[in-house]
Amino acid sequence: MSNPALSKNPALNGKSLTADELRRIYDQPAAQTQRPGVDPGAPVDAMGAQQPPVITPSDKPMTYENTISKTVALFLIVLAFAAVGWFMPILMIPGAIVGLVLGLVNSFKKEPSVPLIIGYAVAQGLFLGGLSGTFENLYPGIVSQAIIATFSVFGVTLLLFRSGKVRTSPKMTKIVLIAMVGYLVFSLINVGIMMFGGANGNPWGLRGSVEIFGIPLGVVIGLLAVFLAAYSLVMDFELIQNGVRNRVPEKWGWSAAFGLMVTLIWLYVEILRILAILRGSD
Repeated sequence: MSNPALSKNPALNGKSLTADELRRIYDQPAAQTQRPGVDPGAPVDAMGAQQPPVITPSDKPMTYENTISKTVALFLIVLAFAAVGWFMPILMIPGAIVGLVLGLVNSFKKEPSVPLIIGYAVAQGLFLGGLSGTFENLYPGIVSQAIIATFSVFGVTLLLFRSGKVRTSPKMTKIVLIAMVGYLVFSLINVGIMMFGGANGNPWGLRGSVEIFGIPLGVVIGLLAVFLAAYSLVMDFELIQNGVRNRVPEKWGWSAAFGLMVTLIWLYVEILRILAILRGSD
């Protein structure tokens, strides 16, 4: 889901900032963004056209390329430790707990911490590996289906975003954030019901024991969660776009990569659960 560390950063949650505004935020030179008017402090060429200030090596900005490379690196770490968790499912619960703690810490840190972000990827890899292995033993082929569905949602969302057909809006973002809180409350209540033997012993709790027009509640809730995750991807894409446009320091690429991994992991888990509920009801 969208990373608060990014969304609270004024250089990432706005459309564009002037060079002076960026200097005040980061106390370093920053390139002038494309906007009407001329910054009196920016250099001009022989024709009088405004030129961006020179970026020194220590002021290397965030780009799509270095953000993608960081995201791929985190993905490979998750994949490597998922292989460990697959063969050692006992590590699934510790991985889930550590991943949750590091996810919260990374989300609310004012500055990105590479070791903590990598630690999150390791823990989540162990969790996902154990979870995926367990589900695969119960429902052969379900993991490949969930992976294909996850990357399909990611790909379609990215294509729609790049085409300009999908964007966030303040009103919709508020609705989505409220829905996320409601989803979290439901999930916690459902976990409590499952722990104390409610819902007639159904392994999915209310998700499996309650039906709406013959459809398990878990499928309906899961589809809502997939929509929320997809919207979160759009939020992540916009934050990355703003960061690149405003030429923020490269270190924020790690926060962007972390935000994308959080959303993708959430999306995968939700799709895996939907498929498991459907397969279990056959």
